[in-house]
Amino acid sequence: MAKKARSANQEDGTKAARTRERILDAAAHVLSRKGYSGTRLGDIAEQAQIQAPAIYYYFGSREELIEEVMWAGVHRLHQHVSGALEQLPADTPPMEQILKAVEAHLHIELELSDFATAAIRNAGQLPEELRTRQLAAEAEYSKLWRGLLTDLNAAGQLRSDLDPIIAHLLVVGALNWAAEWWNPRRGSFDAVVRSAQSLVRYGLSSRAQLAEPDEEPARPRRRQATRRTP
Repeated sequence: MAKKARSANQEDGTKAARTRERILDAAAHVLSRKGYSGTRLGDIAEQAQIQAPAIYYYFGSREELIEEVMWAGVHRLHQHVSGALEQLPADTPPMEQILKAVEAHLHIELELSDFATAAIRNAGQLPEELRTRQLAAEAEYSKLWRGLLTDLNAAGQLRSDLDPIIAHLLVVGALNWAAEWWNPRRGSFDAVVRSAQSLVRYGLSSRAQLAEPDEEPARPRRRQATRRTP
């Protein structure tokens, strides 16, 4: 009898965890599209396919739910980008690491995660009292980018007229803005990544690093001989 009770409790716990995650997923979806001021519990409940009052069983308020989504969005963004960097060979040059981070950031922001999109699009909309965990997560993510730019500078590959801290803030800010304007009908995701990587490479690199790694020097075209008429 005790075993059956434990099994029932475990099943209830698993079901509750799944429902809570479904509510979070729904909130991230709505928040990423309607923003903080436009997000309603009724919309979240409809997306999660539950009754709106049931949300209060898992979250004390709309604000608590949104705060959780915002923290999770930045946390997942950080995990995804750091995971992509960890898969690179240990001797990967600093610029190639930055270009991989650009790709990974755009991938989760635009294609993979409503959480990341919601966190990026609503970063400045939440009241200060709801931003404590979000700001802490953003600070940790900022350290990752600051490290990438610091390594590039230490290798002598950053333009001498750029401040590494300001440069990393400008790069991440530009990447984040893609969530506001990108639409698959306006251009493919791959085109966005290529364009962003090219802007970053040529915007940050010192003059000695401007040539593409695999680029071959252009060969002069052979002039065709002209026949003279006698």
